[in-house]
Amino acid sequence: MNQIVAAISMTLFPCLCTILGAALVFLVGHEQSQGARRSMLGLAAGIMLAGSVFSLLLPSIEEAQKLSKNVWLAPSGGLVAGVALLLVAERLAGELLQERAGHGGRVVLAVALHNLPQGMVVGLAAAMGTMGQADAAAGAMALSFGIGLQNIPEGAAISLPVRQAGATRLKAFGAGVASGLVEPLGAGIAGALAGYMLASMMPWMLSLAAGAMVCVVVQEMIPQAVEEGSIGVLAIALGFALMMALNITLG
Repeated sequence: MNQIVAAISMTLFPCLCTILGAALVFLVGHEQSQGARRSMLGLAAGIMLAGSVFSLLLPSIEEAQKLSKNVWLAPSGGLVAGVALLLVAERLAGELLQERAGHGGRVVLAVALHNLPQGMVVGLAAAMGTMGQADAAAGAMALSFGIGLQNIPEGAAISLPVRQAGATRLKAFGAGVASGLVEPLGAGIAGALAGYMLASMMPWMLSLAAGAMVCVVVQEMIPQAVEEGSIGVLAIALGFALMMALNITLG
């Protein structure tokens, strides 16, 4: 039981950051200029790409190096598997959303699906910390903080397009909040299974979450951010640079 509580509690900060980002819908008008929309999407895409590298892939490589066997396999294989799994999940669940919610619904689905393994990663590390692995506890805190930072623009990237599609501010905010609540769910699952999961699974979980995040960014966010102008490209670079600077400074 302590493992489940520790796992869920470690995802509260990322979840609150998602809620904070989604709350921006109450400060932004219904009609947004195309430039502002592309800038927001580009900034979020850059931050999420940097987060996938610095908060997930690099820790995956570090965990794989501790195992000192086929170091490349888990980071590379998990990345590709994460993309593939998210694409399959979207294909299976996306028809209903395509008919009823349009692009905004697909973004909510994609982000929610990638938040599940992300929450499981943090939850597994936190649960392993309660089992006496000090490195895992420290890693869980670092992951929670890094993922939380990227969740702020991620929450906004969900709620703002949903609002622009015609939903009320409250419904758009609820869509952003719902995507963040998937992380504590994933953490709780990982905490419950921690006693049966091997430490060798950690690099795979990290890279799976990274692959899912990359899929969301490449498929749903970058195409819109870079259309008809360079402002989105600059915003992507700025978002990536900001997240990279934070990780270097705090790391």
